Amino acid sequence: MQKKIWDMKWDKLTPIQNRTIPVIIETNKDVILSSATASGKTEAAFLPIISLIEDNSAKQLKVLYISPLKALINNQFERIERLCEYSSIPIHKWHGDVSQSQKNKFVKNPSGILQITPESVESLFINRTEHINNLFKGIEFIVIDEIHSFINSERGVQLRSLLSRIERYTEQRPRIVGLSATIDNFELVKEWVNYKDTDNVEIIEAVGSEKELQYYLMHFETGEDRKLPVELFEDMREVSREDKSIIFCNRRGQVEETTVFLNRLAEKDNVGETYYAHHSSIDKKEREYVEKTMVESKTPKSVVATSSLELGIDIGDVDIVMQLDSTFTVSSLKQRLGRSGRKKGADQMLQLYTTEEDSLLQSIAVMELVLEKWIEPATGYPFPYDILFHQLISICQEMNGSTLEELLMNIKGNHIFHNMQREKVEQIILHMLENNHLEKIKGRNELIVGIEGERILRSKEFYAVFMSPEVYTVLEGVKNIGTLDKTGLSEVGDHIILAGRLWKINTIDFKKNKIYVTKAVNGKPPLYLGGPSDIHNRIGEKMIEILCSNQQFDYFNDTAKYTLQDMRKPYHDYSVKPNERILWKTKHEIIFDTYTGSKNTRNLTWALRSLGVNIKERDGLGRILINGFNGEIAEVIRQAQEKQWAIEDLLRVTHEHEMFVSKFYTYLPRDIQVELHVISTINLKGMEEYLATHSFRVIDLE
Repeated sequence: MQKKIWDMKWDKLTPIQNRTIPVIIETNKDVILSSATASGKTEAAFLPIISLIEDNSAKQLKVLYISPLKALINNQFERIERLCEYSSIPIHKWHGDVSQSQKNKFVKNPSGILQITPESVESLFINRTEHINNLFKGIEFIVIDEIHSFINSERGVQLRSLLSRIERYTEQRPRIVGLSATIDNFELVKEWVNYKDTDNVEIIEAVGSEKELQYYLMHFETGEDRKLPVELFEDMREVSREDKSIIFCNRRGQVEETTVFLNRLAEKDNVGETYYAHHSSIDKKEREYVEKTMVESKTPKSVVATSSLELGIDIGDVDIVMQLDSTFTVSSLKQRLGRSGRKKGADQMLQLYTTEEDSLLQSIAVMELVLEKWIEPATGYPFPYDILFHQLISICQEMNGSTLEELLMNIKGNHIFHNMQREKVEQIILHMLENNHLEKIKGRNELIVGIEGERILRSKEFYAVFMSPEVYTVLEGVKNIGTLDKTGLSEVGDHIILAGRLWKINTIDFKKNKIYVTKAVNGKPPLYLGGPSDIHNRIGEKMIEILCSNQQFDYFNDTAKYTLQDMRKPYHDYSVKPNERILWKTKHEIIFDTYTGSKNTRNLTWALRSLGVNIKERDGLGRILINGFNGEIAEVIRQAQEKQWAIEDLLRVTHEHEMFVSKFYTYLPRDIQVELHVISTINLKGMEEYLATHSFRVIDLE
């Protein structure tokens, strides 16, 4: 390791490395590393781990490296391989693109470090049952990269369950090492890692960054057709002309449109293809080509992406990050801006663009919270009955049959399910037996996977617990271009943009779910599923603080200044205070500006509906639009403030399409479906606190 560090010409270790290395080497603690992107977290974890496992890693798997993305595994494989250059530690990767021969070779002789996704770990339990004891018994460390991406999600529940199941085969409990650039609520993270001994989980946080952040915001107004103005693209082109950049968009269709238009501008400068599209619906070979091109290019190139490049996939040194319209979370913007400034001595550079008033306001709020060093705290995924259903099928397959008592004990000992009531687990198992997801073997009294369970288990969709839309595969001849959502209503003759190129749809094969295309000269971005994500209460509060204040922001263009000034006018004219929430009343409707988080806004919608108010719609910024109400809305708000709310009050007015949904939700008993909905979407205490701590004013604009 010392020789390798010498080769890398490091003159010193980074702060996170200095603090982490002694903890990993000298203690037996689990460790969570939290520091800025490009601060050396990977080396901070692996330098000491490699030193500790070097002597006995040739014949046993010692480290399981868990990554949220296959592409991140491919990137980190070479990085970790370089660190192991002078050791005898083998490095392996396991995901859908690794050949069966390589996998079989590893299974016969597991050794060193294995890089893998949660879905592939699941596959090992299902398809390599006879090998898992030999595979897992020597594991000493489990390294979880981008751990923040797991904590709050159903995928994180699956991962934590799998890690508990791995522990049943290891000779000693593996130490968990988590890496993240954006994480908060460390107490919850400690519980996720090791609820039995949270004191043995060391949090190592390197606050702040040596990098200086340079940032600016440009606002461009869109017309009634909502098309992005040419001037915006021209500014993007100017900013990226001499630099390598990532341009982040919130929608896949927006990525496609932006890529094509920027390449049109680049053509006028007589340069070749300069901008590349990158998102989850583009074929992986095309994405890998883009990543490689960005790394190897000696001339300025830019990639236009969704969150597909938010995590640490290597595309070389990025000079500037651009964000088109606001991210929905502060942690997402922080993660994205951390992609720039990786060169030694370089600053982080962020260029924000907004195209609508709401996006401008939200962008300012999110940016100001970044500057205040606030990020959303981790919340976890409480009472994950839906993932329990999935894991019960997986466990029964792994065990080749299990008695009811053994299965219940297995779940009780599982880290992520330990606090579930035994009666609820039994109810779900009984429901699974009734619906043939599980089956009881007569005589032996053992539970195995039933016929309907086998139908789910044998689907290629089983290994992933998150929902994904039904899609068409798009091909030019035999070349895979990417996918289109079936809900996008594509038709023969349509001209579309996909992978940053223009195509005409020639044939749609509905039986095989394939669309065949040829090159075209124009096209429109396809429609993909997905809408606004939830926002935290603090972002809503920050937005009204901005509207009520006179604070001037020196990182704006003039259009942004004038637009914000115009948005502030009604709040200043009526002397609105940050703690007030306004209901703007006109002849035809009432607009309730809630300025809170998405969960509170949903709960307020149901509460008002239960009090007889007709809710027309609710937007992503938390405005509740009320129409056809002839009573005194102030009296309704007073009733809402005074009422002792019960969950049933909101449930009885909740429409079916507003219910919580997840991939395995529909397989649960109805009462547990409702309970999962309540846990996931209703927070009476939060709503009541909101109603009690704010004053509400009706302003009549008639």
